[in-house]
Amino acid sequence: MASNSPDCEEAAAAAGEDEDTGAQITPIVTLAEVAVTTGEEEEDTLLDLKAKLYRFDKEGNQWKERGTGSVKLLKHRETGKVRLVMRQSKTLKICANHLVVPTIKIQEHAGSDKSCVWHASDFADGELKEELFCIRFGSVESKQFLF
Repeated sequence: MASNSPDCEEAAAAAGEDEDTGAQITPIVTLAEVAVTTGEEEEDTLLDLKAKLYRFDKEGNQWKERGTGSVKLLKHRETGKVRLVMRQSKTLKICANHLVVPTIKIQEHAGSDKSCVWHASDFADGELKEELFCIRFGSVESKQFLF
């Protein structure tokens, strides 16, 4: 029997098409659409870049990774206050949320030309404490937006 006979071609074509079996599949659970608020609705985005955030662990004397994702500078439309917000890329969990005030000094990191460091109050562990943060961008050009 030849492999390119009309019967073989029809069978191959029929196998590639979806067959209508007439089966009805009903969902086990019906989910209602939910409006999601991010807390950023009243703010304008001044900066949105990909970066990696670190926190300096004083006890271990080393940098600990806080998250990788999108870092934004957001300016509130009414109050004019600016804050730095960073969310992890896949989970969208907030890993930084700092109010940008004149007392915060962002400096270049001595160990990398793509990194910046600053001190900010942090409440991630359930208590308010002053922490040293470092953010590393993918390129030197991205870092220039902060200066």
